Amino acid sequence: MDAAMDGWSEFNVAMMGATAALAGLLIVAASVNIGEIIKSPAISSRLAAGLAGLVLAIVASGIGLVPGLPLAAYATATVLLALVAALISVMATRRIYQNRDPANRAKVVKSVVGFITPGCYLVGGILVVAGLPIGLMWFAAGALAAIVAGILISWVALVEVLR
Repeated sequence: MDAAMDGWSEFNVAMMGATAALAGLLIVAASVNIGEIIKSPAISSRLAAGLAGLVLAIVASGIGLVPGLPLAAYATATVLLALVAALISVMATRRIYQNRDPANRAKVVKSVVGFITPGCYLVGGILVVAGLPIGLMWFAAGALAAIVAGILISWVALVEVLR
């Protein structure tokens, strides 16, 4: 790894553990009500977007721990992963807007939350590829955003299922 990565290993280890634990809890929580969740494409898609953000953070943090990996390779891999997570959020947004139920409010907020994590990783990756190590801070913001978004998305989705 590049000298710019000095000091990031502890952060990446912590983020891998936190995001992996939260992803597991999200899966367990969703599985309890899976019958109701799959009846609503909008809810299941939002949960998928939240999970995609967490998986992005897990994998990006793991890649950041690979010894000797060039910084540009780390950034490129992270950008590709972020694009996949963003695509899942695009699909979730489509499902949110296809849901014509009057109780389906705050469509913009529900949609935007799924893009925060991949957006941070995309910006960070582009900055790092451009030779600006400050992009690593965007990776950190993405990992933290994945935790917040994962909690928010799962809470709102599970409350909607139980309504």
